[in-house]
Amino acid sequence: MSAFADQNHAPSLTCVRLEVMEVLPNDGTRLADESSLVIMDIVVQLSDGSIANLEIQKIGYKFPGERSACYSADLLLRQYKRVRSERKKKFSYKDIKDVYTIVLFENSPAEFKKFPDVYIHSFGQKSDSGLEFNLLQKYVFVALDNFKNIQHNKENKYLINSRLDAWIAFCCIDDPEMIIAIIEQYPEFRAYYEQIYDICRNIEGVMEMFSKELQELDRNTVQLMIDEMQEDLKQKGKELDLINQKLGEKNQELDEKNQELDEKNQELNEKNQELQAALARIRELEEEKEKANQ
Repeated sequence: MSAFADQNHAPSLTCVRLEVMEVLPNDGTRLADESSLVIMDIVVQLSDGSIANLEIQKIGYKFPGERSACYSADLLLRQYKRVRSERKKKFSYKDIKDVYTIVLFENSPAEFKKFPDVYIHSFGQKSDSGLEFNLLQKYVFVALDNFKNIQHNKENKYLINSRLDAWIAFCCIDDPEMIIAIIEQYPEFRAYYEQIYDICRNIEGVMEMFSKELQELDRNTVQLMIDEMQEDLKQKGKELDLINQKLGEKNQELDEKNQELDEKNQELNEKNQELQAALARIRELEEEKEKANQ
């Protein structure tokens, strides 16, 4: 399992093997509702007591920083309540372990598009003076779409540089050639691929992780995104109507110009007919003159 390298500085994903002790229970509510953009959301306790939340989003929610901070705070508070209840009078704040929030975006939010060559972004809290405290909350955001683009643009797009990249590819690439390349380099992944189908069949079961308040935040965020999309479509519709109106005015102007041209052409035709008649009359007069001279 991937973990963080240094608990006192900005976290980074490494390939240290950690044992998952248990999947933590939810608070009696479900996140797998109709408006959720989450593919998978699982909270686990690691062997050192740390809490890790791994979430995969189909489409990145708006406000990824603020949202992740709320989820991290919820996890931290839940851990505090649980540990204090378990240890009672023996409780110490030192018993509270790190909380890792890891979010993978299948389609990352706009902020990540500014860094097309980076697919892992790590965040941690530290002072501006050099004083070090462990403030417990660590974040890692992984832009799977950036990873796929980077991988695709490699000279050998099936080249995996590390076990971490193999894990990321496992999460977002289903190309059979890539799967074969990963299994050949890391044989243990064969079992993971065999298990993935069973996991996918029980998505809702692994998504029941967070409180009703956070579920409502998700609904509100999705609704906000929908409202903004609808407003954008409405604005686009107004712009299109304006363009159509301008095109209509231009067409009317063209019709008027065409009518003027038709009138001019008619006048020219009439002038041409008059000219032809005049030339014919001149020829007749010249012929009569020649006959008279003879």
